[in-house]
Amino acid sequence: MPASLQLAGYVTLPTALGTLLLVLALYMALELAHRAQNPKTRNERNAWLMAGAAAATCGILSAQVLNLVNVLGPSGVGFHAGLTLFTVLATLLLSAVAARWSFIADAGPPRALIGGAAFAAAALTGQALLVLSLGLLPDIQWNAAGLVLGWLVMAAGFAWALHRLPPRPDGAGFGFCRPQLVSSAMAAAAALIGQSLSVASASLPQSSPVDDPSLLSSVTMGTVASIGVAELLLLMLLACAFESRVRGKLDAVRGAVPGDAFRDSLTKLPSRNTFEGTLSQVLRQADATGKSAVLMHVALDRFKQVNDQCGHQTGDAVLKSVARRLRDLAPPHRAARLGGDEFLVLVDGDDAPDRAKTLAAAILEAMAQPCTVDGRELHVSCSIGMATYPQHGAQSVLITHAAVATRASKAGGGAAYSVFDPRMVNDVRDQAELLNDLRLALSHHQLELYYQPKIHAPSGQVTAAEALLRWHHPRRGMVSPSVFIPIAERSGLINALGAWVIDEACKQARIWRDQGLRMRVAVNLSAQQLRQADLPAHIAAALAKHQINPDLLTCEITESVAMEDTEATLRFFTDLAAVGVHISIDDFGSGYSSLAYLRKLPATELKIDRGFVLDLENSEGARKIAEAVVNLAQALNMKVVAEGEETDGQYQILRRLGYDQVQGFLFAKPMTATALALWASGCEGPRSIQFRESLFQETAMMAA
Repeated sequence: MPASLQLAGYVTLPTALGTLLLVLALYMALELAHRAQNPKTRNERNAWLMAGAAAATCGILSAQVLNLVNVLGPSGVGFHAGLTLFTVLATLLLSAVAARWSFIADAGPPRALIGGAAFAAAALTGQALLVLSLGLLPDIQWNAAGLVLGWLVMAAGFAWALHRLPPRPDGAGFGFCRPQLVSSAMAAAAALIGQSLSVASASLPQSSPVDDPSLLSSVTMGTVASIGVAELLLLMLLACAFESRVRGKLDAVRGAVPGDAFRDSLTKLPSRNTFEGTLSQVLRQADATGKSAVLMHVALDRFKQVNDQCGHQTGDAVLKSVARRLRDLAPPHRAARLGGDEFLVLVDGDDAPDRAKTLAAAILEAMAQPCTVDGRELHVSCSIGMATYPQHGAQSVLITHAAVATRASKAGGGAAYSVFDPRMVNDVRDQAELLNDLRLALSHHQLELYYQPKIHAPSGQVTAAEALLRWHHPRRGMVSPSVFIPIAERSGLINALGAWVIDEACKQARIWRDQGLRMRVAVNLSAQQLRQADLPAHIAAALAKHQINPDLLTCEITESVAMEDTEATLRFFTDLAAVGVHISIDDFGSGYSSLAYLRKLPATELKIDRGFVLDLENSEGARKIAEAVVNLAQALNMKVVAEGEETDGQYQILRRLGYDQVQGFLFAKPMTATALALWASGCEGPRSIQFRESLFQETAMMAA
């Protein structure tokens, strides 16, 4: 080798072998990238990404080594072994980062630009480190403009190749792809030009080789860069072909199984049959080792509302998003779809119960993040139940017990996890019996409406009554609405019960009217009833059937229900107001109403939440809220009602604040229709409270 070297401004053509290896390496990197786009697990995706980064690193460095050896000559030049190894690792790391940004499905132009810049940085870093690893003295000087130009050329070429990379269908086999070859050639050309520019930017004035026998000779490096890299790439090529062939045969076998028994068709998670096979193996291993396993049952909260309000296509998109989150969090092959909006997750090994609780908390946190579907954010939480093997039963009952624990989580409001307790089975059995009895309650005439009077606050006179549903169970006696109403809502029976209440209230109003009592009656509407498009028509039909003036009926809807879907609520309220009935916002103050939205609702009454009434005598904050509700109602030209009065002190405060009506045990408890009629006639009831004279006056009736 000459005694001195001058590389600044010296641009050489790349070697033919280096060019071929680089094109082949980039082709393999893109081939491996396709496998990372549709992985079954996160670990599998990372493995394919690392393999693609390794292929790209081999091609980039082999072309650079062969180019340097060609420029500097085969004799007298060596490479520092440690720095060369560091060069390989640094280039591999940068290539892995670039692959993570680039090799994903539907990357788009922004990711292609970032990925191209990252690959160019990897190539330039490898080139610079290789030059620095040369055994040459003195230190190398760099031309910054040449390095930047080389990086820009490489970045543009890599970005163009990534952007033009054609998509591959899921499950496509290994084979020659011309567009992929074109992308590889374009990226390789840009990389080689950039390498030449970077070599030209390195200046070694009066440099001479270092006399160090520990250096790797240029012959050794050239051999490794050519023969070694070529063999490695060919092995990758054969491995891809073999993997594609095996995968094709497995897909063919799966396709021959009716109904795709291995994987759920929507979420691509293992099906229940596949999961139960895995569960059997895990439980047998738990028996052999004496360790435990935890089965988690995950069910979405109020998912039916997503399907009802947004459509089943949106619901399917949410289920796919949930499945991806579970797949990322759960151990490999330990998550499955049970059916509908229910999933299963299995945790086994050391400290399974503790790890299951940690995983459950992570799942709840992940599910709390909104799902974005067609630009719309949807919030869907989940409830989790856990059953431990063998403490909570054999495999045959493990899923059932986990589901029982999930129902306990839902009963507590959802968005939580519960561990199975044998007492839960009795609770579930008891609720199942109640549900069966409740289905028969209507036909067996076990339901009855009780009525709690509403009092005109300034005068203390009765002005109306609220209808409250009661159930006379033949064995259990009087069953509280707080017990059977949630059961009816979960089972869908609430619609039938609600229809009966509306009809019975109108019927009773007619009976009172015939007795000379023009009593206004209020009924409560549930969230499920609001989703019935024909409910306003049903109310109008009940009023017509019993010849009741719509002015005698008030429909109460809680604030939280009214805020669930503001657009749908506004449409429903408008249709209901067209019938002519009064509309009341119940439990006002317990939710977070928008005042601008509240102003648009055709409601005529606000009913403050009883929690504020109970604290009126002891809490200045409660009194201020009660006063604010009065001011708000007056500004909106609405009546304001307070319920839950139990003391005279509460009543006097409400009168002073300007409330129109009050309702509570202080005045009267809920009573039967007969008892209320006797009270109105003066035969029974508290003498200190009287009915308003207007309730006994003649009014226009609705024609039959």
